[in-house]
Amino acid sequence: MTRLFLRFLGWMFAAGTILFIVGVAGVAGMLWHYSQDLPDYTQLANYAPPVMTRIYAADGSMLAEYAEERRLFVPVNQMPKLLIDAFTSAEDKTFFTHGGLDWQGIAAAAYRYAQVKFTGKGQIVGASTITQQVAKNFLLSNERSIDRKLKEAILVRRIEQTFTKDQILELYLNEIFLGMNSYGVAAASLNYFGKSLDQLSLEEMAYLAALPKGPNNYHPFRQKARAIERRNWVLLQMQENGYITEEQMKAAQDKPLEVTLRPFGAQLFAAESFAEEVRRELIGLYGKDKMEKGGLSVRTTLDPKLQLYARQSLARGLIAFDRKRGYRGPLGVGELGAVPDWALLMKDKKVPDDMAPWRIAVVLDVSDSEATVGLQPALQPDGTMAAERERGTIPLELLSWARDYVDGTKLGPEVKKASDVLKPGDIVYVAPSSKQPGQYHLMQAPEVDGALIAMDPHTGRVLALVGGFSYGRSQFNRAVQAMRQPGSSFKPIVYAAALDNGYSPASVVLDAPIEFKMPDGSMWKPKNYEKSFFGPATLRRGIEQSRNVMTVRLANELGMAKIIDLATRLGIYDKLPAQLAMALGAGETTLLKMVTAYAMIDNSGKRVEPTLIDRIQDRYGKTIYRHDKRDCSTCLAPDWTPDLPEPELLDVSDQVMNPYTAYQITSMMEGVVQRGTGKKVLAVGKPVAGKTGTSNEERDAWFIGFTPDMVVGTYVGFDNPKPMGKGRTGGELAAPIVADFMKLALKDKPATPFRVPRAIELIPIDAKSGKRAIFGHDGVILEAFKPGDEPPDSTKIIGDGSSVAAAGTNADGGVMLVPPSQGEAPAQQAPDQPPASGGLTGQGGGLY
Repeated sequence: MTRLFLRFLGWMFAAGTILFIVGVAGVAGMLWHYSQDLPDYTQLANYAPPVMTRIYAADGSMLAEYAEERRLFVPVNQMPKLLIDAFTSAEDKTFFTHGGLDWQGIAAAAYRYAQVKFTGKGQIVGASTITQQVAKNFLLSNERSIDRKLKEAILVRRIEQTFTKDQILELYLNEIFLGMNSYGVAAASLNYFGKSLDQLSLEEMAYLAALPKGPNNYHPFRQKARAIERRNWVLLQMQENGYITEEQMKAAQDKPLEVTLRPFGAQLFAAESFAEEVRRELIGLYGKDKMEKGGLSVRTTLDPKLQLYARQSLARGLIAFDRKRGYRGPLGVGELGAVPDWALLMKDKKVPDDMAPWRIAVVLDVSDSEATVGLQPALQPDGTMAAERERGTIPLELLSWARDYVDGTKLGPEVKKASDVLKPGDIVYVAPSSKQPGQYHLMQAPEVDGALIAMDPHTGRVLALVGGFSYGRSQFNRAVQAMRQPGSSFKPIVYAAALDNGYSPASVVLDAPIEFKMPDGSMWKPKNYEKSFFGPATLRRGIEQSRNVMTVRLANELGMAKIIDLATRLGIYDKLPAQLAMALGAGETTLLKMVTAYAMIDNSGKRVEPTLIDRIQDRYGKTIYRHDKRDCSTCLAPDWTPDLPEPELLDVSDQVMNPYTAYQITSMMEGVVQRGTGKKVLAVGKPVAGKTGTSNEERDAWFIGFTPDMVVGTYVGFDNPKPMGKGRTGGELAAPIVADFMKLALKDKPATPFRVPRAIELIPIDAKSGKRAIFGHDGVILEAFKPGDEPPDSTKIIGDGSSVAAAGTNADGGVMLVPPSQGEAPAQQAPDQPPASGGLTGQGGGLY
């Protein structure tokens, strides 16, 4: 019996051994099987997540962000310890002690699973460690199956054996999705609280740690009670794990959940056009994929203060002009009695963000002296209207401008009572009065539009750029995309070409009738804006008064080839037709190109490359682009001591215009402001040179002005070009906008005169005759002459047929009535009317 029992035990042991071996072999085979197609976990060592590109203004303030996923990468050693404690308490409290799989947690989860299955009560919970979540998020799918769980377990062990706990945490905390399109804790911190990680409070860290289980379940507005409950649970876990005291826990649990969702995209007021142009340049440099995922850090040239001034000045000018054209009526009309709440009439209306402080309002009542309006309620984070109902009034004096629109030039009768303009149910724009709380201006978005650019003439850095009245209404960037006729603002290029080819500011040109035969047999007779002629006048007088006929005669005498060559070198045109009409600014170009050309004049004729970007760094902080191309080899020295010379930056810019010519034309354009069509810019109170421009039938109004250290240009016109009305010239519409901007931008700057090149001779000249004169007499100015040049003893009048014929000066045809065989196109522009009294005045504050 004993022998049989022992034999039985031997069989059992043998069978057990065989089963054990088979089991081990089976497990080994299964592990081998599931290991064959596992993803390469070592790729985690080269983790480079898609990180959003951030664009900054010149002072370092945030301008815009671009990304497919809102993500910032932060090394784990730069994350607050309490934040890590919050996440490990909420997600994996034994993270630092387990080997990747939490067997105690797995057993508890299995028990809970069985309990739910047999009793039907309770909730199934998972047992995923942080390492398991890393394996799943990076290397596996979300498929629920035994196969995936086995693969996950194998990967977890390998990850734990290859990476440190800190490395695993870094992967997890930078990858995890936390709602609001936020990937990683750094992005979530900014998007929920507008803070960097090191600025978060304890309760804010706990709320972020509450989100991984399901951000929508703990939405800060739609599920606020559940969110607070889950946050407080995380705080309890932190206290039980010894990371915070009971007092800290209770203080944090008592705090309200205060979340202010951070808008994504452009952050700086009124810089959307600038940011969009930067985005386009980045795509051109690196492609859309790298722009959105490469984590680029872009430092731009934009000066936020100047950008705000530019936005305000352009908007004020456009609104002032639009008001002169009359009131076009309300945005819509609602029936007050048809809805229980008048606010519902405005539910589908929206004011673009960049038109603040404008608001939508509905007219509730109208009397002779004022209109009572109901203001559109603010939207709450959940998209519903606030319960508060706010009212205000529009007094008669703040809507008296709103005479009926007739045809853009004629207006209806004067407004004598509020009911002449508004009636109950009208839905309108309003803006708060800066003088009386509760009172509002009646506003109207202008039909006409325009652009403004401010540039540093020495570097080409664009300091401010406004592409239109409102980016929210139209994303078309008129500063860089609109092709418009510059009109007379091109004339300085004609005169500069003449100065480069033997003429002086005192050279005299005949302002008298002239005609050219066209290829079709018709005759072109260029005319001055005033429809009259003024006889002989100096080049200076011609540009100051923007004389058309003088300019055409000078261009014909000089030859268009020289003008085209200079315009090309200045970057205004790539290919300008050799037609005399082009001398009057008939060719289309952009505001940016014109401002850049004037910057080169201001920069003593040296080439200027316009830029919106100073520097670009990759995600690791390495500079991969720099606009400044000046050579500074000595900047790379390993150290510097006071006895060594300071590094010298060598300017290698091309000289595209003779520096003496650049000063001469600058001096002549100072005269445009002091005595000519740009007189309204005298209001700046500092030395300014510039030129007005008006295209044919007043379709475009330009002014480009500059001081020694800043160039500012603007144009005004309809997007679909059409006449703006008689007298709506560059001097009337555009110059006041530039003046308004310059007064703000230069208010704390000294009145710096333009730099006079060495060897320039300043000689007293009679501005009308071009002859030497006695300084101090009426009409005598100090004219700039190049070294070796001097005024002639007798005046040769360019355009006097006998003198030109005798001199034989022009191979291109002199002042012949019929120009070279290619013919010339008709003029497409009219120059500027000398400024009349009055004009546009900016009102303080906002956009009105």
